[in-house]
Amino acid sequence: MYYVYIVECADHTLYTGIATELERRIEEHNGSEKGAKYTRVRRPVKLVHSEKYPDRSTASKREYEIKKKMSRTQKLKLIGA
Repeated sequence: MYYVYIVECADHTLYTGIATELERRIEEHNGSEKGAKYTRVRRPVKLVHSEKYPDRSTASKREYEIKKKMSRTQKLKLIGA
């Protein structure tokens, strides 16, 4: 199972990623050097949205769609903000 997720950083920016273990990944963003370079300097982050997919290919396509094709306004609508 793969997850596409959106976290809100401490500076209120949004970060989209993909993971197989969502809870572990959020912990990495908040307290590990394995967290993304973008989120490391914007801690803490909080999970605001996630979607489940059966395979990496489908999840990666969705991640791309959110990251590259959606505006911040559209992302905020998606997360219900």
